[in-house]
Amino acid sequence: MAAKRKPSARKPRRQKGVKDSSKGMAKEKGHEAPVLTDDEIAQGEPGRVVAHHGVAVLVRFDSGAERQIWLLPEQRAVAGDRVVVARDRLVVMPSEGVLRRLDARGRERTIATNLDVLGIVIAPEPREPPGYIDRGFVIARAAGIRPMLILNKTDLPGATGLAEKLTEIYGASCEILLVSALSGRGVAALSQSIAAGKLGALVGPSGVGKSSLLNALIPDLDLRVSALNRGSQKGRHTTTTATVHDLPDRGLLVDTAGFKDFIAVDLDARDAAQFFPGFETALEAGCRFRDCNHRSEPGCGVLAAVEAGIVDERRHRSYVQLLDELAALGESPKRSR
Repeated sequence: MAAKRKPSARKPRRQKGVKDSSKGMAKEKGHEAPVLTDDEIAQGEPGRVVAHHGVAVLVRFDSGAERQIWLLPEQRAVAGDRVVVARDRLVVMPSEGVLRRLDARGRERTIATNLDVLGIVIAPEPREPPGYIDRGFVIARAAGIRPMLILNKTDLPGATGLAEKLTEIYGASCEILLVSALSGRGVAALSQSIAAGKLGALVGPSGVGKSSLLNALIPDLDLRVSALNRGSQKGRHTTTTATVHDLPDRGLLVDTAGFKDFIAVDLDARDAAQFFPGFETALEAGCRFRDCNHRSEPGCGVLAAVEAGIVDERRHRSYVQLLDELAALGESPKRSR
C-alpha cells in the first residue's frame, strides 16, 4: 500500500534578511551586502544544488548551465535543494522529501532534500545493523519518500537465501531489486526504477557497495571504491559529501556519505505506527483508536493480525524495539535541521 506523503517538518530556509525590510542589509564576508528584493528573487534564475563545497555550492540551473555560488555566512544549502540565484546570491526554496540523520556528536544533519526515492542498499557481506531496514523504511515514508530495497553483491555466497528472506519480509511493502555492481546484474533495472526526472538517493552501511553501484550506473563517474576490511567486516567511507549525478534514464541520484546507521530524526511513535513495513494490510482494517501505537491497546488491528498469523510476531517485536528507540530519543525536542 502506498504511503501517503506526510508534510515535512523541516522549516523553510531562506537567505538571511531576504524578507526583513527593517534591516535592509545582510552580512557578507565581514561587510554589509544589499538584501535581494522580492522582485529580484522572482526574476532570478532557478536551479538545483548538485554539490556542496563548504563555503560554496554548485548549482545546476534549469537551463542546463552550472555555476559555483558562494554562500553567505551561516547560510546552508544541501544537495537537492531548489534555489534561485540573483546577483550571484543564493535563495533556498522550501523543500520536502528531506533526508536527515544524526552525526557521531548527536548533531542533526540534512543529507539531501526533495527526494522522491530512497534506495536502501544491503549486501550479504557486511550485513546491516539490526533494525536498519525498518528504520530506513519509516524515515523515508514519514518524509514522503518512496523506499525501495536493493540487495547488492548477489554474486556472493548466501545471496540467494538472503533474497528469499527479504522477499518474505518486505516483498509486499516495496520494490526489491537484486543487483551486482560487479557483474552488472540488475543495474539497468535500478536505473529505470528512478523514473525520468525523479531524484533518488542510495543509503546503506559502509562496505555494501554504494559507490560501486554508482560507478556501474554512471560508467564515467569513477568514484573511489574502498575494499572491505576483512578484520572488522566493515567498509570504509569513500564518499564525504552528497553529490547529485545524472542517470542514463534521465533520473537524478544523490551519492551520500556512508550511513553507519539510521538514527530516527524527527520521528515519533505515530510515524512508526503508521509507516512500519509489514503492517499495511493490518492498518487497512483499522484500529479502534486513531492514536493506537499497536502495543496493548484494545481493538488494535495490528495486534489482531499478529494473533491471526497475518503479521509475523517477530515483525511486531522489531516494531516494539523501534518504539523503544524512539522513546529514548524523545527526551529532546524535534529540530528543524
